[in-house]
Amino acid sequence: MTTTTIRVLLADDQTLIREGLAVLLGAQPDIEVVGEAADGTDAVAQTARLQPDVVLMDVRMPGLDGIAAARQLLTGATPTRVLMLTTFDEDEYVYAALRAGASGFVLKTASAVALAEAVRAVAGGEAALAPSVTARLLADFTSRPHASLADVARLERLTDREAEVLTLVAQGMSNAEIAAELIVAEQTVKTHVSRVLAKLELRDRTQAAMFAHEHGLARRLCP
Repeated sequence: MTTTTIRVLLADDQTLIREGLAVLLGAQPDIEVVGEAADGTDAVAQTARLQPDVVLMDVRMPGLDGIAAARQLLTGATPTRVLMLTTFDEDEYVYAALRAGASGFVLKTASAVALAEAVRAVAGGEAALAPSVTARLLADFTSRPHASLADVARLERLTDREAEVLTLVAQGMSNAEIAAELIVAEQTVKTHVSRVLAKLELRDRTQAAMFAHEHGLARRLCP
């Protein structure tokens, strides 16, 4: 059976950090580090040239920082996914990174196993958030739900099953976990997620989770 290799570009202004990440990820049989960048500008340029599956991007870098670089990458035509990397889990960075379109946020203190799992999750279209980040992020969003008339109209496009799937996505479940919860095939879940994204006019499941929590959908649907 052929295993698809995940091509990763590392972007961090500290050489030692990049070298350490390259060793950790390079030891994984399904991950290949295809390039390294020392700042955001270099990351954008190398992404255009190398077309990696995932860019592991430090938040704080000189010149063009990681969030600004992620915003450039994710507003272009490239299918690259961005996983933010930092020593900080402060709310301002979390929100800015996710709103820029990042698929996840992992701390530099994460274990090699957790880091590799985050890369795999993001490459597979899932969201990846450090547990400490997720708890505060969701608590903040659920404490201040506000839905515009346009958002309400989009939500009303969802079927009951699609709304249920969105709720489970917002709880951080993977497609496999949702399939087990609803007792359906994983491909069926993928179809529902695709329809949810299309109807809500969102790019990926990370934005879908943020949308659900920001507008109180998960709280209304959960018992």
